[in-house]
Amino acid sequence: MNIVLTGSLGHIGKPLTQELVKKGHSVTVISSNAERQKDIEALGAKAAIGTMQDAHFLSAAFRGADIVYLMETLDAVGGFFNKDLDFIGTITEIGYNYKQAIEASGVKQVVHLSSVGAHMDKGNGILAFHYNVEQILKQLPEDVSIKFIRPVGFYTNFFAFMRSIKGQGAIAENYGGDKKHPWVSPVDIATVIAEEISTPFEGRKIRYVASDEVSPNEIASLLGAAIGKPDLKWSVIPDDELLDNWLAIGMNAQVAQGFAEMQAAMHSGVLYEDFYRNKPVLGEVRFTEFVKEFAAVYHQQ
Repeated sequence: MNIVLTGSLGHIGKPLTQELVKKGHSVTVISSNAERQKDIEALGAKAAIGTMQDAHFLSAAFRGADIVYLMETLDAVGGFFNKDLDFIGTITEIGYNYKQAIEASGVKQVVHLSSVGAHMDKGNGILAFHYNVEQILKQLPEDVSIKFIRPVGFYTNFFAFMRSIKGQGAIAENYGGDKKHPWVSPVDIATVIAEEISTPFEGRKIRYVASDEVSPNEIASLLGAAIGKPDLKWSVIPDDELLDNWLAIGMNAQVAQGFAEMQAAMHSGVLYEDFYRNKPVLGEVRFTEFVKEFAAVYHQQ
């Protein structure tokens, strides 16, 4: 099959590309970075260089595809410290671009990377853009089959904790304690997407993805042991203190507020309500495996 992937060669895109090429599919990877072309071609895929903000480019790139894989990330529209950018609005516009490109190209089978919390129209913080894009894609004609993939929080998000671990010797967030939260490896997400690409499409489907369930206190203990800081603690601080900390280092106010609200929803459990109503079988990569990767990166920096 001819498959077009958005998202370049990130934590999900690279293993997904490798898996699909291995299975004999003709794969085109969209990237906004021309320097990525050689890396994409080295994996046996074709490169299409352009942006998600260009609906005409997307239409041309999608034309002739049997399946397209869509994703949106905050990184795709600028760093978290771009104070002038409306992140949610910009990514919502990408959703409209995807819709326009799918209609113009005639693609009938879509896999969309969404997120836990996308079932909520409010109270999900920065994840609001996932809700928005899902609603936009649901406006496509009924003969366009869509599989919405909703992963929980990525293991790789913990790389952001390195600053506070090295600077303050602790992790401080507005959620914590011994209550377990679901987390996911990008490798397991890629595996699920490859599975969904290989199975029949019909109507609209939602599938959650998770790899493990670990509490914040367990995370601190496991990370601390792996990096030689066995006393590493996870502290819970008020929402407004966390927000002030992020604003003080220059984070975009919408993003800071959005992450604080999202994490408050994690702490209360409301973010996971639909996940637990539709809980998936856990993937293969346990958090103890990711800890090894975290430690290797930590000691390199």
